Amino acid sequence: MSDSYSLEKLPQKAVIYCRVSSTKQTVRGDGLGSQETRCREYAKYKAMDVIEVFQDDSSGSLISRPGMLAMLSFLKAQGKEPHAVIIDDISRLARGLMAHIELRVLIGEAGGVLVSPSIEFGEDADSQLVENLLASVSQHQRQKNGEQTINRMRARTQNGYWVFQAPVGYRYERVSGHGKLLIRNEPNASALQEALEGFASGRFETQAEVKRFLEAQPAFPKDLPNGEIRNQRITDLLTRVIYAGYIEVPNWNISLREGKHEGLIGLETFEKIQERLKKKAKAPARKDINHDFPLRGFILCDDCGKPLTACWSKGKLKKYPYYLCPTKGCASYRKSVRKEELEGAFEELLKDLQPAENLFQLVRTMFKDAWSMRLMQSRRSVAELEATIMQIEKQIEALLDRIVEASSPAVVAAYEKRLASLERQKAVAVERIQRIGRPRLTFEESFEHAMSFLSSPWNIWNKSEIMGKKMVLRLAFLEPLAYSRNKGLRTPNYAFPFKALGKIHSRNCEMAHRGRFELPTPRFVV
Repeated sequence: MSDSYSLEKLPQKAVIYCRVSSTKQTVRGDGLGSQETRCREYAKYKAMDVIEVFQDDSSGSLISRPGMLAMLSFLKAQGKEPHAVIIDDISRLARGLMAHIELRVLIGEAGGVLVSPSIEFGEDADSQLVENLLASVSQHQRQKNGEQTINRMRARTQNGYWVFQAPVGYRYERVSGHGKLLIRNEPNASALQEALEGFASGRFETQAEVKRFLEAQPAFPKDLPNGEIRNQRITDLLTRVIYAGYIEVPNWNISLREGKHEGLIGLETFEKIQERLKKKAKAPARKDINHDFPLRGFILCDDCGKPLTACWSKGKLKKYPYYLCPTKGCASYRKSVRKEELEGAFEELLKDLQPAENLFQLVRTMFKDAWSMRLMQSRRSVAELEATIMQIEKQIEALLDRIVEASSPAVVAAYEKRLASLERQKAVAVERIQRIGRPRLTFEESFEHAMSFLSSPWNIWNKSEIMGKKMVLRLAFLEPLAYSRNKGLRTPNYAFPFKALGKIHSRNCEMAHRGRFELPTPRFVV
């Protein structure tokens, strides 16, 4: 211990200041407790009475340290009575030269005398030189540790490992041969996978619908106290390639590469999402769409062709639900249609979309044939994809040669941008080859899902929440339905499966007669 101060010069009262760099150190270790113990031993050795102990569990500027601010306020409140400020080591005060000098001055102005069992503080030139040198060494160690940490993180990222905070849907777990690896974190992983695949396929037409779907998941983390998720966060989720099982860190010049973790979606699905995001944005779905009016926006006014809106109209005793046309100048402007009348007609329409039981075996055979043909086509396309990959690799090699020969930074940047695009195309092609012949669902599973919908869209409509009802509208109809106040719902334009089943099931079908289909012609009379 340093014995440079005599007992007469040192203040009889003291405070202790302890600091660790992060909250994690207070949980996993006893850094603050060890520092306090050493400082109390020093105070006892110097016959000083410890009045208060101040602690901080973070680095950063003076403003972000509540313990330091509280200690300065305490020292100022003592008036002119000096207090010793005991620190375990010079690095516990600050790990930067400028910050150390600033805190040193503030402590002196507040009436504190800085002491430590590890270093001799003084006001003479030699003591200040040693103090500043030690502060510089501490700053160098901090910067060097930071550089080494970043270099190790960058090297691990280059090997395909994510080194930052685990994104939503993942968590870190130690895996043999990998160290800390991202793995699926259920149920958020499945919810996010459904949201991403739904947006790629068009099930969710807008980001607002993805937002509402995720907000409806109880376990999914929300941003706001009212249970909502910020719009920017939805955009971030849709544009993070990590969910496709790949890693890319442009700030570290790390291009797209396959990650060691399991993706929630494929890279091809991710590219479809990016293509949809680049297209002209659709008007966001209304926030007040709810179970009260599931057909709002889907039913059109037969007079003007614009979507009907809906509202609750206040009567003498209670409120009544209505659909109505909001278009000024329309013959049906503000003409109300009772909710039960319009939705009743629509539900009757859905009930008619139910094929006969004897058609299911025929449909199964058709599905099986189509499934087999699709698998055969997929296998034949492997050769085409391999040829595409070879062509991409040749283009990549040519670009690399051009980058080496180029001297203009603008030209090099353009080549690198094109190179990144080719690497992305190659990764998508490789992923497609790996998936060919290995469908995610078996034929029986796919057939069961398809037939559960084709057998009775009405059952799904009747049992589903608002998002399920919207899905029924998109799958069963090719376009919105028109409604006339006098004639009711107009002729619907069904999706292809219902058109095909409707023709097979039509009561007007007749067996063709033998012979040709041309009308008979009279004999020529000679």
